[in-house]
Amino acid sequence: MQSITFKPIGIIHTPFKEIGDMPIQPVAAEGVRGYIELFPEYAEGLSDLDGFSHIMLLYHFHKNEEYKLKVKPFMDNEERGLFATRAPRRPNGIGLSTVRLISIEGSILHIEQVDMLDETPLLDIKPFFQRFDNRHKTRAGWLEKNKSRKPGGMLSDGRFGG
Repeated sequence: MQSITFKPIGIIHTPFKEIGDMPIQPVAAEGVRGYIELFPEYAEGLSDLDGFSHIMLLYHFHKNEEYKLKVKPFMDNEERGLFATRAPRRPNGIGLSTVRLISIEGSILHIEQVDMLDETPLLDIKPFFQRFDNRHKTRAGWLEKNKSRKPGGMLSDGRFGG
C-alpha cells in the first residue's frame, strides 16, 4: 500500500510548551484557552462554523518520533495494547480532541479545553453534533476502574515525553 501524506491546514496555539503537566484530555482542561491560526487559503471553509459550541480537531502529534505497541497509559500503571489506549505515541501520530469553540475572528478560532502542545499542526476541523457524536450504553474496558477519577487530576506525567 502506498503512503498517505497530510498537509496541515493551520497551527494550534496553546499555553503548553512541554508535555509535562499538560491535560491528557479536553475534559481536564476546563478554562484553558488557546487559538487556531487557520492558513488563509482555508478561511472560506469556516463559513457557518460559528453556530457550533464545540468542534473536533484532528491534529498531528508533532513531537513524537517513536511508538510501542504495549504502553502504560496515563490512567493506569499496567501495560496495555496501544490501540486500547489514547496514548499519544502512535504509528501515525494522529490526535483527536473535542474543544469548545469560543469565537471566530477571520481565520483565527478561539478555543477552550485545549489538551495539545503549542504549535501543533492542525489536519482538520469537524463540527461536534451531539446527536451523532454521543453514544449510550457503552463499555469502557480497562478504564472502568477509573471512571470515578476527577478530570482535574488527569495530567501528563511525562511517560510519553516529547
